[in-house]
Parts: sequence; structure tokens; C-alpha cells
Amino acid sequence: MTTHTCFDVEIRDKIAHIRLKRPEAFNTMNRAFWNELPSIVNAINDEASARVIVISSTGKHFCAGMDLSVFTDGQGVASGNTTKNEVGRSRLALRAEAMRLQKTFNCLDEARMPVLMAVQGGCVGGAVDMSTCADMRYATKDAFFVIQEINLAMTADVGTFPRLCHLLPQGLVRELAYAGRRLMAQRALELGFVNELFDTQEQMLAHVMEIAKEIASKSPLAVHGSKVMINYARDHSIADGLDYVATWQSGMFNPTSDMFESFRAKQEKRDPVYEDLFPVRKSM
Repeated sequence: MTTHTCFDVEIRDKIAHIRLKRPEAFNTMNRAFWNELPSIVNAINDEASARVIVISSTGKHFCAGMDLSVFTDGQGVASGNTTKNEVGRSRLALRAEAMRLQKTFNCLDEARMPVLMAVQGGCVGGAVDMSTCADMRYATKDAFFVIQEINLAMTADVGTFPRLCHLLPQGLVRELAYAGRRLMAQRALELGFVNELFDTQEQMLAHVMEIAKEIASKSPLAVHGSKVMINYARDHSIADGLDYVATWQSGMFNPTSDMFESFRAKQEKRDPVYEDLFPVRKSM
């Protein structure tokens, strides 16, 4: 098993548990974070080594957002070496860097399996970007979410606004974005941003793992299809969504495979046993 700087990864019973492991630094997103997360998620996705991904954290806060060293370590685009003749190139590089960071979280949205996120304490800045990519979010009662970028004279650019506007009322998104105020866990529950609240992190993780276990028992093909359809419906009109699901179903529907196993299991009064998704073939 590969050792990571920012994460512990455990795969058991078809559930991949990815845990942020730098509580002494409030699990800030340093340069290693941005490289490791997509590597971990893409490997799970491509190898079909799990049917569900759970992301949790350690310490008092889930994640305090971007580690400022990403901007000041001399490896990024904000190195301070820009001359007048290089402004255009520098800004093009800055755009490319923002898009690279966006891809770090896109892997969660694009993964073939659902992603469940368990949040305790603060979910700040870039962590909000990450949370919007999860299929479901759960939180402790002391949790809060804050678009921290505005407090640093920045515009959130790694995914918060394109996704959050589908998850919360737009007026509230604007309040959070413009004023940098905290969205507290209870209010997030009332608005449907999180699915459920818990007194302790232990209770939350037990609940999330139970839901992950339920999902892992279902047909991976049907779960994947459901995720694809929900994401497509989010990004398209109702008419487009209906057309696409009909096309998808005509290509994926096979009554002799998972459906047949489901029916046979009911008749035999046992739990169905479904085949995992195939690994993604790598190009030569």
C-alpha cells in the first residue's frame, strides 16, 4: 500500500476510506494534497477496487483550506518574477494552474462510484470546493462551512460557485460569497446541503459507513448509472435528461445480468451477489 503525506487510505468490504491525516496543520491543502488526492481517487476508480468512497478527516477541523505555502513556495505561478513583457504568459499560467486545481476535485464528481463526505469542525475555503463534489455530505453539530477566499481578497475558483449554486439557494450563496460568513451545520441541514447531523465524529462515521455498506451491496452498474444520470440532470434541461437516460438505458439494459441476479436472489431468499465494474483500460 502506498504511503501518502496527507491521507490514509483503507479499502475494506468494497468501501474505500480516504482520511485526511494532518490534524496538527488543520489538514490544510499543501502541494502534496493536490497531487495525492486525484492519484488516490483515480486509482480506485480505474481499478474498480471499491464501490463507494468515504472521505473523512482527523482532529478538530475537517480542513482549513488552502495551505498558503502553495502560493509562496516558489513552485507555483505566484512567484513574483513577472515582468511587464511576461504579464500575458503569467496570467495564462495562472489560469492553467487554477484549472489543474479544479481537476483535483473533478475526480470526485467523475468517479464511477458515489463519494460520501464526513465533516467535523471547520470546512474552510478549498474544503468547501471539495465538499460540493461529494454525492452526500454528513456533519457533526459543531461543523461549519465558509467561503474563506473572500476574506483573503480572492474569488473562489476551484469549483465552489458552479456546484454550490445547484446545492443551496442562490441568495444564500451570494451572502456566503460576498460576506465570508459561516454556514453553520444546523442551517446546512435545514437547507439540504448536509444529509444528517451527529453529536460526535464517531457517531457520524459509524452512520456513514453503514450507508456506504448499503450502497456497496447494490448493483455497481446501476449505482454508476444513477450517478451519471443525476449529474447529467444537474447540468442539462429536463428534456435533455430524459433523452439521455433513455439512450443510456438502451445501451446498459441487460435483463440477463444484474437484474436477473436480483430476481433470482429474491426467489432464493438470499442477498444478491453482483460483479464489480471492470477496470478502466489504459491506452497503449
